[in-house]
Amino acid sequence: QVQLVESGGGLVQAGGSLRLSCVVSGLTFGSYAMGWFRQAPGKEREFVGGINQSGGSTTYLDSVKGRFTVSRDNAKNTVYLQMISLRSEDTAAYYCAARSALWSIRVYTSSKDYTYWGQGTPVTVSS
Repeated sequence: QVQLVESGGGLVQAGGSLRLSCVVSGLTFGSYAMGWFRQAPGKEREFVGGINQSGGSTTYLDSVKGRFTVSRDNAKNTVYLQMISLRSEDTAAYYCAARSALWSIRVYTSSKDYTYWGQGTPVTVSS
């Protein structure tokens, strides 16, 4: 059974930092590309950042470039989203997602590309 479990969300003041973690089980983590998405109330889910299966390539939403960093530790089956300089507009539920990338080194940016999803962790940035 595949499980993705996010943690690390919470309430933070604008300008603050958070690090989200997503622990994955039930699949060969090193063969999967990973992504982070977010969904604010009343809005569609949007891609935030992604990383390929080796960790050698990342891609980000323009509005988070320079503030958010996606990384992974294949030995710990964990992907991270480090967020700094948080803004009120970053308030959302954050989800990690996984898709098989056995024959690809690309980063995937569409929610339709991903097969497995976590339950989400809320991030609230107060201004």
